[in-house]
Amino acid sequence: MKNPAPKYRHLFGPVPSRRLGRSLGVDPVPFKTCTQNCLYCQLGTDAIQTLERKNYVPPEDILEEIRRWLTEGITADYITISGSGEPTLHSRLDEIIEGIHHLTKIPAALITNGTLFWDPEVRKQCSLADVVLPSLDAGDPETFKKINQPHQSIPFERFVEGLILFRREYKGPIWLEVFLCEGLNTNPDSITNLNRLIKKINPDKVQLNTAVRPTAHPHIRAVPLPILEQLAPQLHPKAEVIADFPKARTDEQKHFSEQTILETLKRRPCALEELTVSLQIAPSLAAKYLQRLLESNQVRIENRDGKSYFCVK
Repeated sequence: MKNPAPKYRHLFGPVPSRRLGRSLGVDPVPFKTCTQNCLYCQLGTDAIQTLERKNYVPPEDILEEIRRWLTEGITADYITISGSGEPTLHSRLDEIIEGIHHLTKIPAALITNGTLFWDPEVRKQCSLADVVLPSLDAGDPETFKKINQPHQSIPFERFVEGLILFRREYKGPIWLEVFLCEGLNTNPDSITNLNRLIKKINPDKVQLNTAVRPTAHPHIRAVPLPILEQLAPQLHPKAEVIADFPKARTDEQKHFSEQTILETLKRRPCALEELTVSLQIAPSLAAKYLQRLLESNQVRIENRDGKSYFCVK
């Protein structure tokens, strides 16, 4: 039997976010359309690399889906423009953000790798978001190329300068994510270089992450929590470790389907407790549906650091 068509083409979740609570995801660009091919990406390292900004999805289509979603009475802490590619590649990003503001009081967050902030138009459009969450994983050009594998037309210096310029112009909060990979950007020189650049960028928060979920490259290793906690103050006084999920809340139960679970897992692998938070269901019920998906060979399990994650095949 065929799976039913997804209810939404450009929305997913709400999903549990370590940074944003319950986050309704907005996917404004095609799958893996990005400016980078990060080694730690959960979606693989075969991105369609481009710097060309396009109207990939008409903003009207995205906003119509958000309008429908709002009528269902589901709650979210943020509507987060991120998805399965680099959202700043959407040329009408400003219309999407402004449209969200017209539809709801739920704040609009933007998760971006920040590689296009050198473009004044991109900075102007991104400044409409209520909070912006860019990334900085390297403190030098060599590590930048190794971990992020950027488009050949993105020099490291240009990338960093864009982040600095955006901080000068944007009046809202910037939460800078630093993704640490054991043995790649955790040596003393890497930490010193990152510290130097973070001071120049001057974000409101510095959030340390690591490979707690399965990545495309099996050799990418998570940094143990005690080491993350040790490195945090070395990176910046504002640095905090976000590489862990809160315990699931199961006090509220929502209607959902196997297709809902599949759409969530397509965006990123999830552990059982993460799905229970996202869908607000009892673990036993989520486990029952996951077992069906496993038996129908639509989902597989990957183990990382003693924790099981469900992934779409």
